[in-house]
This record gives sequence, structure tokens and C-alpha cells, in this order.
Amino acid sequence: MSDPPAPDKKDEEATIAEPEEDQSGDSSDEGGATGDTEMEFLRNLFSQTLGLGSGSREKVLDELSLEGVARYIQSPASKNVICMVGAGISTSAGIPDFRSPDTGLYANLQKYNLPYPEAIFQIDYFKKHPEPFFALARELYPGQFKPTVCHYFIRMLKDKGLLRRCYSQNIDTLERVAGLQGDDLVEAHGTFYTSHCVSFLCRKEYTLDWMKEKIFADEIPKCDKCSSLVKPDIVFFGENLPARFFTSLQMDFPRCDLLIIMGTSLQVQPFASLVGKVSARTPRLLINKEKTGQSDSLMGFLGFGGGMDFDSEKAYRDVAYLGTCDDGCLALADLLGWKTELEELVKQEHTLIDSKDKREKASAA
Repeated sequence: MSDPPAPDKKDEEATIAEPEEDQSGDSSDEGGATGDTEMEFLRNLFSQTLGLGSGSREKVLDELSLEGVARYIQSPASKNVICMVGAGISTSAGIPDFRSPDTGLYANLQKYNLPYPEAIFQIDYFKKHPEPFFALARELYPGQFKPTVCHYFIRMLKDKGLLRRCYSQNIDTLERVAGLQGDDLVEAHGTFYTSHCVSFLCRKEYTLDWMKEKIFADEIPKCDKCSSLVKPDIVFFGENLPARFFTSLQMDFPRCDLLIIMGTSLQVQPFASLVGKVSARTPRLLINKEKTGQSDSLMGFLGFGGGMDFDSEKAYRDVAYLGTCDDGCLALADLLGWKTELEELVKQEHTLIDSKDKREKASAA
């Protein structure tokens, strides 16, 4: 179960209309020059006060391509890689994302008779009607899926001493199954790994196995101590993100020397804003089926901004690989000379998971 439903607040986009052409014949050239001067003043003001540059920059990669990123990873400059990931890294494992037309989770919730699709993840609705959420959780429960090539590529970054942190929107725990530890992860939208009683006065914690037993017994999980509902520690609409998200980003992003964004639409805030938290000299690689996270119209008009720029003449650090996350990771691993090692890791880990599943089924029989 991926890409949890944290509050969906798209950045407000502002547009500036182009000035109408002066039809009066009076000193239009002078007016244009004045406008240019005012705009240059605004650029300089923002640049000086906010530390944002304007105009073209020297490229931080020798080439704005996947090959350029691979060479950068192999250079001494790359020591603190941060990965930002969303539901797209788990779809090849069989877990649907949330927003894809026809196949996304929100497009297939009619059977739960919800007032609207997002209600299944609204905290107030959950407290009154928990049945739809736990029915869905039974279908998509962690432990029924294997990590993908992309998950194991992130694991390889860790094993090679390059990964500073993985920031994930996902709640499927597949990063942990792939071998990342709690300290390697910031699960921005929470996780199924632990659960808590919803009562403010109780808040008793429960394990993944405890929750799994209740859900597959078709029971609504209730607290052993106070009989209130028990909810997995995923972030519902109406709840705050974990404190660890905010404390970690203050430590991690100033030190980041390569940001890899994979499988996310970058539509959910505040996660989406993280792309602008790295230094202006930090390369950013997007692996996704479509380009996203690009600069909005106002910031682009002013000549700066934290959004990504793949195609303009001012592009100097951002690279987009358009395709599945698994294909992108395999292509990058190939350029790094890691492809065979990655494929062997996936095969080995999947075999171990299958063996464990067989033993558990045999013992339960």
C-alpha cells in the first residue's frame, strides 16, 4: 500500500499577464525600458534577500543526461545521496498507486459505498466508519508483496555508503523489507510498521503482526487496554506528518549532494516542496513516467525558483529519465557497472522471501 494520503495541497500558481501593446503611439519604447528596469530590480532584490540567483548558471554535471548523473555518482563529489520516492516505485510489485485513471486506488473504491473516495483516509470518517479502511487494508496489507528493482537499487546505494536517507511517501514498508533500517528512512506519510490506539489518553502501541492478525481475522482492531480503535501509524487526512520528517530534513537536505526523485507526482505537500530544499549546486534526477516538479509560472517568470528545469536554456542541473522506476534504476545501474550485482541481489532476496513464506505456510497448516 503506497503513496499515503497526506493532505493534498497543490502549490498555488500565480501568472503575470503580459503588458498590452501601447496603441497610442506615445513613447512605447520608453515604457518598455522602464518595465525591464523594474523587472531587473525585482530580480536583484529577490536574489539578494533570498539568496536566489537569476540568469544562466554553470552546469554542475558534465552532461544533463543519465550518463552525466552516473559519472557524477562515481566522482568524489557524490557522498550524500537522498532519494525521494512515491507510489510509482511499488506499482511493479502489484500495489496500485492512488491517482492513475482507471487503475489507481481512488478509481476503484466504489464497492465501499463511500461518500467520496478520499473519505476512506479521512480521520474523522475512519473513527465513525472504520470498516472500509480495514477491508481495503486486508487486500493491500504489507507482507503480501515483494520489493522491486527500484527498492533494491536504493538498498545498493546504502550498501555502497552513498545513501544519506530515503524519504518515502509510501506506507507499504517495502523499503524495510528490501533492507533499509529505520535510521535510513523518513516515512513521511507514516507506516503500517507500528499502530497505536487512537485514544489520546491511552495511545498504546501495537506491532505489525498484532495488526495483521486482527485484520485477517476480519476484526476491527480494538485496544486491549481501553477498547478504543487501533489505527496503523499512517498519516490520514486531518493528521500531522511525523515530527521526524521535519527534524530530519533540516539536517539532511543542506548536506545533500545528489537528489534522486522516483515514482512521485510531487503533488502532495509538504513532501513535494523538498525538491527545493537542496543547494542550488546540487544535481537532481527524476525517474518517473512523466516530468513533474517543474518551476511554476511566477518563479520561472522572475528567473529563479526551487522547481526543476529540464528543458529551458537555463537548465543546468536537472535530468529526467522518462519510464518506469525499475527501468530507470536498471539503466542507471548499468552505467555505474552495478547492473549484474543489482539483478543478483533482487533474485537472491526474492528467493529468501519465497522460502520464508513457504515455511510460514507449512507451520500454519
